Amino acid sequence: MHIAILTFDAFNELDSLIALGILNRIKTPGWQVSIASPTPKVKSMNGLTIERHINLSEACEADAVIVGSGMKTREIVADQQIMQQLKLDPSRQLIAAQCSGTLVLAKLGLLNDIPACTDLTTTPWVKEAGINVLNQALYAKGNIATAGGCIASQYLATWVIAKSQGIEAAKDAIHYVAPVGEKELYVDLMIKNIASYL
Repeated sequence: MHIAILTFDAFNELDSLIALGILNRIKTPGWQVSIASPTPKVKSMNGLTIERHINLSEACEADAVIVGSGMKTREIVADQQIMQQLKLDPSRQLIAAQCSGTLVLAKLGLLNDIPACTDLTTTPWVKEAGINVLNQALYAKGNIATAGGCIASQYLATWVIAKSQGIEAAKDAIHYVAPVGEKELYVDLMIKNIASYL
């Protein structure tokens, strides 16, 4: 199982890196999590520079793709050279988006007739794209999920794990990263939010 996290310039660290950390709790053979970007290096909205693992073409071959958010998402969706590379297919991939990443899915035509979640800043842009925006942290239909709010990245990671490895694997991953003294509370919250979308 290969999961690509699309990470663009001015990315939100909480979206890409929390998902990366939680998803890497899975240690089964063949499980791989990659940061994918259009350039060899990308700088976060707070000045952190990271190197990609794979390019966008390789990401489109992954079994699951998570589209992170950032401060330049409207520039990304206006860049035809980037958007034409994003050949995502929910018939063969799990596809998820976080905050302004939801705008990417909307512009790719992947959210037609599917309501979506996003952050408060991106909501008007996603609505302009003709998508019904929900006032909740996570929504999924079939193989497509969206989340709103930076910390909601944990919901997307949990959803991807549960869809691909099962609910017990998702519980174990969240239990590992949850705060001490609150582990059961966190596991229950994560599972409650994703259970109806599995």
